[in-house]
Amino acid sequence: MKTVMPRWRLILSRTLRQAWVRAALYCVGGVLAALVAWRFQFHVEENFALSVGADAVGNVLSILASSMLTVTTFSLTVLVNALGAASSGVTPRATILWSEDRRAHDALATFLGAFLFSVVGIVALSTRLYGPGGRLVMLGATVVVIGLIVVTLLRWMQQLTRFGRVGETIRLVEQAAAQALRCRRDQPHLGGIPPDPAHRHARPVLADRIGYIQHVDLAVLTRALGGRDAMLDVAVLPGAFVHAATPLAFVDPEMEAAALAAVRRAFLIADDRAWEQDPRFGLSVLAEIGSKALPPTAADYGTAIAVIGAGLRVLSEWIPDPDRPPREPEHPRIRVPALSTDDLIADFFHPLAREGGGIVQVGVRLQKGLAALRSMSPECFSAAAMRASILVTEHAGFALLVPSEKAAVEALTLR
Repeated sequence: MKTVMPRWRLILSRTLRQAWVRAALYCVGGVLAALVAWRFQFHVEENFALSVGADAVGNVLSILASSMLTVTTFSLTVLVNALGAASSGVTPRATILWSEDRRAHDALATFLGAFLFSVVGIVALSTRLYGPGGRLVMLGATVVVIGLIVVTLLRWMQQLTRFGRVGETIRLVEQAAAQALRCRRDQPHLGGIPPDPAHRHARPVLADRIGYIQHVDLAVLTRALGGRDAMLDVAVLPGAFVHAATPLAFVDPEMEAAALAAVRRAFLIADDRAWEQDPRFGLSVLAEIGSKALPPTAADYGTAIAVIGAGLRVLSEWIPDPDRPPREPEHPRIRVPALSTDDLIADFFHPLAREGGGIVQVGVRLQKGLAALRSMSPECFSAAAMRASILVTEHAGFALLVPSEKAAVEALTLR
């Protein structure tokens, strides 16, 4: 079972998902491969090197350098166009997932690394750094690089057929939302304990900037408490919008200024919401994708129905596993509220009910989806699903004009 990610791991994970990191590593590898050929040239017999035509490596490297620069530029253009298409045609909130796609990063990094490998090799050949043995080693390395390029190109071609598509975007959002909700199901209080309203401290720690809570580091909060016998109440969860009058936490009135500053540092506040600790964000993005497919100008009911299926799969991750024993809290002095099932249901179903109220196919599918959730886990979803089902019926009753269509949606209302 995974633990809640501390701040340093979150920052490291986000950094490693950036395109430039992988590209930089591949570039360093390409440069080192070209330089290693100089080191190993002394282990190759000169006559053998001349007999296999090692002098041809210069021409091969020249072709490789020119072609890789073109392919890299083309791939960057495709990536930028795909991000633009995903932003305008699906939702801007999903573009971060495309920009962090590992397959795209691998392709760009391979092409750029091969380009630098070729350039360094050409420079080394021009300065006569390589003897016959070095040219032979360089030729062998070039063959390996070409093989890597061929494999990457084939994978990249397959990826281009799906890149930026609505269906693939839904899949990426579903994966991110399901992962976040699964982690929250396993640790509903982020590694802390449930709140105790009767014993909550009265001194609030206010936010020092305006934005969204992206991450709460309970390890930092525990260290801020120090050795004294005290508790700390977290007031906001990841995804909450905060401002200068919003309490982040409630603490012991006797806490020192340095400890108060440490409490504020435990809350990562940014301009946008993030995926890692905020499963409601993923459900909201899925609902946004489905909502954009429902206006009469779009009339893409199939996409909305696909989104409903994806949302059901995500919400099913919230069902407790009876075979999994409860986990001991890692931070027993930190009280953290849990997510509300009503909020999860509302984030996903309410926008779709509003936008799809006048479409009987969508209304019926929403009612069946809510019924499926209640059937899978009545104790978890029953009350929230019934309230959402009534809302779907109300929207359909207001928007649908054909009595038989209204009756079809109303007949599926959960009671």
